[in-house]
Order: sequence, then structure tokens, then C-alpha cells
Amino acid sequence: MAPAIDVVVSAFSADPAARWLYPDQHQYLENFPEFVRAFGGKAFEQGTAYYVDGYSGAAFWLPPGVHSDEESLAELLRRTISERDREDVFAFFEQMDSCHPSEPHWYLPLIGVDPTRQGKGYGSALLKHALAACDRDKKLAYLESSNPKNIPLYERHGFEWLGTIQVGSSPPIFPMLRKPR
Repeated sequence: MAPAIDVVVSAFSADPAARWLYPDQHQYLENFPEFVRAFGGKAFEQGTAYYVDGYSGAAFWLPPGVHSDEESLAELLRRTISERDREDVFAFFEQMDSCHPSEPHWYLPLIGVDPTRQGKGYGSALLKHALAACDRDKKLAYLESSNPKNIPLYERHGFEWLGTIQVGSSPPIFPMLRKPR
């Protein structure tokens, strides 16, 4: 579990949304691992956290009916986000929740590749593995791209851009949906 969380924390170190939450490097390094556990950690319990090549990358997929640990996530955000930013942060997460499909779907809250290993196909490998199950079981796949640079990768794997989520000073993130093939 720890190596997978570490690679995701490393991968998100320059991510616009992650750094909006925790702009100070010390604050980021202290709090983002706990964020990763709350947001995507249930993938470990479900056996749907995947890694490639000695933890060069990891993806935390939540199967239909499994959700982030919203209670732990809310407590973490209340404790670590400044009071002046809290309203925007909670509104941001509410918008994210409202964009999820209403029908059963696989959710990819977090996927990341070590910055020194990006561009070598690890992200595609992590996507292909879970998307094969989505296709086999005829289930939707859903994610929010927090970095516009990653949208072409997701589109190559069949995801369609649904719109933009942005609240107050937040960076835009992009909900994306993939129908089974």
C-alpha cells in the first residue's frame, strides 16, 4: 500500500488541483498521502489498486457501489484547509460528486506515474487493465482529469470529455466517461 501511495503523491506533486488544495510543499507532503488514502484507499480493500513495473505507477479503481471514504476526506479537509478556502473546496467536491453517472460504474479517483517515468506507457497499462474488466462486465468507467495534459491519454482509451468543474479559485477539472466496448 505505501509504495503505491508514494508514487501517486509523487505523480501529483505538480498537479493543478492537488496543489490548489495544498499549495505549500510542506503542507502538500504532510497531508496529500492521507488525502490519497481517503479518496482512493478503498481500492486496496477491494483488490482494485494496481501498480506497474515496481511501483513506477499506480491506479486506484473503485468498483460499482464503492465510494471514497467521504467521512475521512471531509475531516481531513476541515482540519487541513484554511477556513477562508473551505467553502470553495467543499463546493468543488460537491460538484465532482454531482457529475458521477447515476448508473453503476467503475470510478478512477487516482492514477499516477512517477514523474521520471512518464511517457513510457505506464498510464496506458494501468488504464487497459481495469478497462478490460469494464468491457467484460459491460460497465461504465468514470474519472475526473485534474490536469488538462492528461485528457488526450484518456481520450485514446475511449473516455469522452463531459464538461468542466470549477469553483471559486479552483483550477478546472474535467469529468470524463467511457462506455463499455
